[in-house]
Amino acid sequence: MAVRYGIFQDWQANHGNPKGRLVMAFFRLVHMLRASMATFILFLPLFLLYRLLVEWVLCIELPWKTRIGPGFRIDHGQALVVNDGTVFGAGCTVRNSTTIGNKRLKDGTYSRAPIFGDRVDIGANAVVIGPVTIGNDVSIGAAAVVVKDVPPGHVAIGNPARNVPKP
Repeated sequence: MAVRYGIFQDWQANHGNPKGRLVMAFFRLVHMLRASMATFILFLPLFLLYRLLVEWVLCIELPWKTRIGPGFRIDHGQALVVNDGTVFGAGCTVRNSTTIGNKRLKDGTYSRAPIFGDRVDIGANAVVIGPVTIGNDVSIGAAAVVVKDVPPGHVAIGNPARNVPKP
């Protein structure tokens, strides 16, 4: 139920950011409507409009199957790529040119996508890839490449990222 009402927290989190507000309002709508095959078929033109507007025009790959907690903020949402298996907790922030996804394994299959806790702040040009778990209250630095778990209350910096406790 919290996801359905996440629109209000998203709206507040994206205060002063009309692009973020538009994307998240549209995302919450199609995410809710995709819950049943009947509404998916009935609103298929809306799903196509979402793909056209959000992915092609605004350059934000945020699939409607992605699970996102309330209060999600998109700062400068250009070139944002999120895998549909990604899970975000409440109050997370992502910035431009961020890639979040799974990785191809040696046997040709794909790993699961990252799982983020609450209040995770992801810097610009960051890459979070593979079956990693990011704890609550984590900051991921700009241009960091995260391929290992990050414990709660830490900062991930560098390439490959190393975890440093928050001061």
